[in-house]
Amino acid sequence: MNQSALEIKALTFTVNGTSILKNVSLSIGAGQTWSVIGANGAGKSTLLKCLLRIHVDWSGQVRFFGRSLRDYSQRDLARRLAYVPQPGEDQRFPFTVRQFVAMGRYAYSGMFGTAHVDDDKVVQAAMEQARVTAFAERRLETLSGGERQKVFIAAALAQQGEVLLLDEPTAFLDYRHQAEVARILREINRSKGATVVAVTHDVNTAIQAGGEVLALRNGEVAWIGHATELTQPGRLEAIFDTPFRFIEDPVSGLPLVVPQEGKA
Repeated sequence: MNQSALEIKALTFTVNGTSILKNVSLSIGAGQTWSVIGANGAGKSTLLKCLLRIHVDWSGQVRFFGRSLRDYSQRDLARRLAYVPQPGEDQRFPFTVRQFVAMGRYAYSGMFGTAHVDDDKVVQAAMEQARVTAFAERRLETLSGGERQKVFIAAALAQQGEVLLLDEPTAFLDYRHQAEVARILREINRSKGATVVAVTHDVNTAIQAGGEVLALRNGEVAWIGHATELTQPGRLEAIFDTPFRFIEDPVSGLPLVVPQEGKA
């Protein structure tokens, strides 16, 4: 049985009297791949922000590798937990790719910010795995959205964390970059044994990723199970409140999900 990477019990987060997350509980095993799905406003990104301690005034219990999440120093947490934000136009930082990826090593710096002995080696390996070495000396502001997203993944890899949280990692990307990011994430999971938890609004992305799925609806757990079970009759309709039809992919044999006209 897998060691538990994240054990979440009755996680509840309320803003101005409105419950954004309500008694969310699940167990994420080390080395697993998870997709978090749900309609807009279901609480998907909020869940990640609670796990990252961007939101701190939640109730319930979260244990990270057997230890309360609240007990970690920010430095210790950054060595074990990495985050990749949504792609966005506000990510045009005035740094080269290599400089930005090196910032992922901040948790390993010594007194007065001195570099760690392994920094250069780790940064180079992270860039190679994320396939960004070809533009390592270019500034982020000169890159396309797909290229920048791979740089953010490289920076997360430079943290050498055991768990990688991603918020809509392929949103707004063209098909080529969507496929490349998905391939990189599979390699990270398989070659490094990293636990990968990705928020996505696209059910097809979750099915292609395989692994486990958490479905949220109105801040509550609507369903937990394996991606292959998402196509069971009525399941997606209950999560998204709209009917779906399924088409078999002739290459992979996996179902492709197509939403139909919603309920009146």
